[in-house]
Amino acid sequence: MVGISHANAVDSREPMHIETLRLYCDIVRQRSFSRGAEQNFVSQSAASQAVQQLETQLGAALIDRTRRPFAVTPEGERFYNACRQILSTWEKARTDVSAVKARVDGIVKVAAIYSVGLHDLSRHVQRFMSLYPEARVQLECLHPHKVVDAVTSGEADVGIMSYPPANRSLAVVPLRDEPMAFVCHPSHPLGRRRLIRSAELNGEKFVAFDPELTIRKAIDKALKQANVRVNIVMAFDNIETIKQAVSIAAGVTILPVHTVEKEAGVRALSVVPLDIPDLVRPVGLIHRRQKLLSPTVSRFMDLLKDPGEDPHRRADPTVLPRGGRGDRIPRESVSSGGPKRRADAPDGRADALVMDLDTPARSAPATPDALLGNRGRLR
Repeated sequence: MVGISHANAVDSREPMHIETLRLYCDIVRQRSFSRGAEQNFVSQSAASQAVQQLETQLGAALIDRTRRPFAVTPEGERFYNACRQILSTWEKARTDVSAVKARVDGIVKVAAIYSVGLHDLSRHVQRFMSLYPEARVQLECLHPHKVVDAVTSGEADVGIMSYPPANRSLAVVPLRDEPMAFVCHPSHPLGRRRLIRSAELNGEKFVAFDPELTIRKAIDKALKQANVRVNIVMAFDNIETIKQAVSIAAGVTILPVHTVEKEAGVRALSVVPLDIPDLVRPVGLIHRRQKLLSPTVSRFMDLLKDPGEDPHRRADPTVLPRGGRGDRIPRESVSSGGPKRRADAPDGRADALVMDLDTPARSAPATPDALLGNRGRLR
């Protein structure tokens, strides 16, 4: 038995590193300090010191240096076999962790404002689930303040909204600036113009957004800066109802262009550019700053950020595609007949709408009474 001058008790005060164990195994396998050191990119003296430190920690001689070439002691052989098992387990653990990090599965919970959820996300959701069949997207359409609440409370992984607010708890990822334009009934005198001068809006009956919405404040500010005073006759909290009001000639409005491309394409509404500069609606993602995003959520966000997949660069981007993998949305989140209405929604209105991509929501014909029943306000 080869003796050493170290204490016989195991010294657990010094940590034992994986790389040191790897170095020891290479030295034993190569039966050479120099070759083992070279394989691990350290000097021979550093390799020798590392083995001596192991011997001190174990309280046993691992290598008999009195022979040339050296011999591995019985304790050294036992330790060598144990080290190989440790290294194998370590590599498997690394591989398993990497696989989990790279795996894209599970549910991405998305909260979006109605105009984005209805017009934009169906295309992206279907593409995402075709790329990652093990992933699912649960899309809930909410009012802007409820999108913020859902992300802040953790009910949603990511929110998509206009005028996204950045604060200490929420991070914002800008997506795009959507141009806005003048929208009117096709019979309106301004409907055939190529450009509307802001002064021509003075006195027009105007269908506006509700005053508390940020988009309303942005439009009001733009009109004020252009010295324009419109006659607000109705106010609604969503784009779809505003479009219905304009379609029955209740007034004119200003909306993001892409939200009326379908109606303009079938001449149900007229959309004309305005000479008001920088009149855009910013749209972005929000997520909690302190929340670690899963690989699945990160991949979904990356897909939305990819400008090559911007739906507004394609023809007729407001059409909701049918078919695809919409049935992968959890069945408890959808109803077979269209959008789900929450029991606590005031006046029976769908304050939260969960998309079923296989069953587009159906809208009733627009009438003045129906519009007023949809949380509108006559002015």
